[in-house]
Amino acid sequence: MAVSTRDELEHHVEAEQRVTPLELFFDLVFVFGLTQVTSLMSADPTWPGLARGMLVLAALWWAWAAYAWLTNTIDPDEGAARLAVFGAMAAMLIVGLATPGAFGDDALLFGGAYLAVRVLHIVLYALAADDEDIRGAVMRLAPTSIVAPGLILGAAALDGTAQGALWLVALAVDYAGPLFGGGRGWRVFPAHFAERHGLIVIIALGESIVAIGIGAAGIELGGRVVLAAILGVVVSAALWWSYFDVVAIVAERKMTEAKGVARSRIARDSYSYLHLPMVAGIILLALGVKKTIEHVDEPLELVPAFALCGGVALYYLAHIAFRLRNVHSVNWQRLVAVLGCLALIPVATNARAIVGLAAIAGLCAILIAYEAIRFREARARVRTSG
Repeated sequence: MAVSTRDELEHHVEAEQRVTPLELFFDLVFVFGLTQVTSLMSADPTWPGLARGMLVLAALWWAWAAYAWLTNTIDPDEGAARLAVFGAMAAMLIVGLATPGAFGDDALLFGGAYLAVRVLHIVLYALAADDEDIRGAVMRLAPTSIVAPGLILGAAALDGTAQGALWLVALAVDYAGPLFGGGRGWRVFPAHFAERHGLIVIIALGESIVAIGIGAAGIELGGRVVLAAILGVVVSAALWWSYFDVVAIVAERKMTEAKGVARSRIARDSYSYLHLPMVAGIILLALGVKKTIEHVDEPLELVPAFALCGGVALYYLAHIAFRLRNVHSVNWQRLVAVLGCLALIPVATNARAIVGLAAIAGLCAILIAYEAIRFREARARVRTSG
């Protein structure tokens, strides 16, 4: 009976724990970082510029993901924890401010602030964790969480290919950290964890909307610009729909059904790892939409065209991997959509930019319509039981 009561209490806590205002407040600095990544790539719309933007995004994402795990485990509103989160916010803001120059004049500032963000995370986690298993998991994670940002800081002394290569090594080390220990020791509250990541998808989609406004700044709002803005919203809405209509519900349910290490591994793989390409795809889309608004009557250059079409392809590819990890099946219609997006890159580079955006919007709308009609009964069952 005691075990049953404890299980019921744990289930109740899992069901009731929700994202707090402090967590949303913390996410504001991540929003700023996403905006800065788009600005970084927009200022240098070349393949090296795109690569640097993705490297910075991967670093920012991993820092945010680390705090998502932290606030899923401890109450960030308790005493010193709240002050520590504010300190991490300040350091994260400096990271965002330094993002446009992360590979240039502000590389040292970026690296130092980023190291501070990551060290604060480990220290706060170790001090606030109320379970020896969690402390053990944190200690296993600590070496890579400190060494990797240290390498990024060290990369400030380099430039060019050497600097980028050291960033790659640093990120490889960082992302490998959670694999040590196989997910042992962590505690995950599924409803809270899934909600937190769902909100960050909305935040990233918000950046694609912001990109429309930035792209239209100082431009005469003629009919084509207004149409391009509407098409940009259509694409963002379709991406929102494709995530929240069923995908998010099924993923949360699978994580809730799992227990112990299995649950931690789902959280790690499906959310910490596989949400990065989703967010990256949205940020690439934001870059492509921004350039489309700026050059609505001209063909896009290859890199912005790749960002526009390839960003949506990457987003849907992450969904395919997400489903494969959780349901062990392939979403074939979204795979077709991925191929369709990639096939539209030549259209975006040869026709007016607005034509390429319209084609992407049409493809996304067709995918949503097909899934809504073809899987109507299955969707109803999932949403009702979810």
